[in-house]
Amino acid sequence: MFVRITRALIVSSLLMLFACMALATDPAATAAESEAYCKTTATKEATSPNVIIAKVEAGCKLLEKEGLAALPKFCGKDSEFIFNGTYIWIHTLADVTMIQHPIKYKMNGNKYQNLRDKKGKKFFQVMNEVVVAEGSGWVDYYWPKPGTSEIIHKVSYVRGCKLPDGTEIVLGCGLYNADKKAMASMTIH
Repeated sequence: MFVRITRALIVSSLLMLFACMALATDPAATAAESEAYCKTTATKEATSPNVIIAKVEAGCKLLEKEGLAALPKFCGKDSEFIFNGTYIWIHTLADVTMIQHPIKYKMNGNKYQNLRDKKGKKFFQVMNEVVVAEGSGWVDYYWPKPGTSEIIHKVSYVRGCKLPDGTEIVLGCGLYNADKKAMASMTIH
């Protein structure tokens, strides 16, 4: 089993490398473009949790079909997965290795199972626990708002998916401008 997981991660890493090379030779420029685009999509109206869920579902379907070759579609200007002032990120279920964060590209390839927010919560670990137990769900934590260094309360929807090679991944997308009434009825971990 270890050999199969290792082989899948190697293949996934190579696919990610090729996808990034196809997207741009400068990941910093792509991240800056993604962040700038994210800021332009922000609205004053609260974002419905259903919008977040629908985008994550669409992202999972795309990755389940195309695998990591679809990564360029998750970053850069005009990405359908950067919307309403937020974005989708992708990490592994096995060890919380960031596959793609469209704005914080230096996170890519690193493990975050022990990352804590400002209140000490190991939020990536909680995300993976929710995916294992329920398949999907909402997790809250403190994270910088795109385009600022301001750390704010964020609630993210996470869902487990499988790449065509069998690698289990987690897609997540957060609410920065949430509909408070809708959130009152959500189960948040």
